[in-house]
Amino acid sequence: MLAPPPALRHADFRRLWISIVCSGLAMQMAQVAIGWQVYSIRHNAFDLGLIGLAEFAPVPLLALPAGQLADRLPRVGLVIVTSLGDAAVAALLLVVTLHGAHELWQFVALAALTGTIGALGSPAQRSLTPELVPEDLLTGALALRSIGGQAATIGGPALGGFLFAVRPEAVYVAAGTMLLLSAVVLLPVTRPAALPAGETADLRTLTAGVRFIRGTPVILGAITLDLFAVLFGGAVALLPLFAKSILHTGPFGLGVLRSMVAVGALAAGFRLARKPLGGRAGRTLLLVVGAFGASMVVFGLSRWFWLSAAALAVSGFADMYSMNIRSTTVALATPNRLRGRVNAVENVFIGASNELGAFESGAAAALLGATPAVVAGGALTIVLALVWPRLFPDLAAVDRLSAAGLREVLPVGRDGPAAAPEPAD
Repeated sequence: MLAPPPALRHADFRRLWISIVCSGLAMQMAQVAIGWQVYSIRHNAFDLGLIGLAEFAPVPLLALPAGQLADRLPRVGLVIVTSLGDAAVAALLLVVTLHGAHELWQFVALAALTGTIGALGSPAQRSLTPELVPEDLLTGALALRSIGGQAATIGGPALGGFLFAVRPEAVYVAAGTMLLLSAVVLLPVTRPAALPAGETADLRTLTAGVRFIRGTPVILGAITLDLFAVLFGGAVALLPLFAKSILHTGPFGLGVLRSMVAVGALAAGFRLARKPLGGRAGRTLLLVVGAFGASMVVFGLSRWFWLSAAALAVSGFADMYSMNIRSTTVALATPNRLRGRVNAVENVFIGASNELGAFESGAAAALLGATPAVVAGGALTIVLALVWPRLFPDLAAVDRLSAAGLREVLPVGRDGPAAAPEPAD
């Protein structure tokens, strides 16, 4: 019998991992139901993009104060509060469903509320893993964190689609229960705030994360590459359209398609958790981004359900490698006192690539048609992977994902994650 990965032997990280699984399962279940209900109102691809835009809109507006909160207040407490907030949204979605779910504005409003809650809680949650495990286990722990989310994503969409087919209200009851559990499991975890007690909250501390990223090309290159790759190459928001109008399947088939992304990601995550990336990390990042774009081209052209599912699995595999390299780079290069603010800025990029990418996908599909939009986006992602080494040569030069390895390409004066100075104005 295989022993559990070393990071899971840490009790606090194990609780965080369980919380991630519960919340990820709940949110993915709800997303399947929401996508189907929204598309059923007017059968308009633009409406699916509008939901993504509503979720993203609060992220840039709240990024700086959310990062400050994540560094000033206990991060575990913030994660618990936001899980309870998501449970409240699930309860409101249940009420909307019980009343027929005929109004688009209700889903848009609740998507904006979900985006607000996520904007406030995500920097704290993303900062917890480097705080709970030692550096030598960090790469594996970040892979496990992604595995937790992706494992939930495998079961969540399929289970959500099944429950929705049986009775739509059941999806939101189950999701709300899982979100409550995700909050309760974190109650034993206690961690102090990261900022020194005497540090004042002013404009300089508020914008420290922005200045740190701006002054660290390796981080800036990694997160902007992820932004543009998923912004142009992602097609998850269009899955309800592809499932219903192109692949001619129902809610359960839609859930399977969403799950296949997670199947590929989970396979990559298990490999990374057991055998973290050894070297040539920068070049590997560029390679997997190109593979992600190619998989989207195949998905866009496919008219066979299982070929589409396989292409989505490849996209998930490639995206997991990309996410792991990016998140490990950010975690190792950022001191703990800045992690909340740096992760808040990174969260804007992640939100832009996901929620704003969903809006871009819906708008492009409405303008060009679903197939041309997805194929063009995948092709553009391949071009980005080819161009990025010229724009960010330090990123392509990254070899080992460790503090010592990153120190070789960090700007002069940065002495590693523990001693990296807060950037000057």
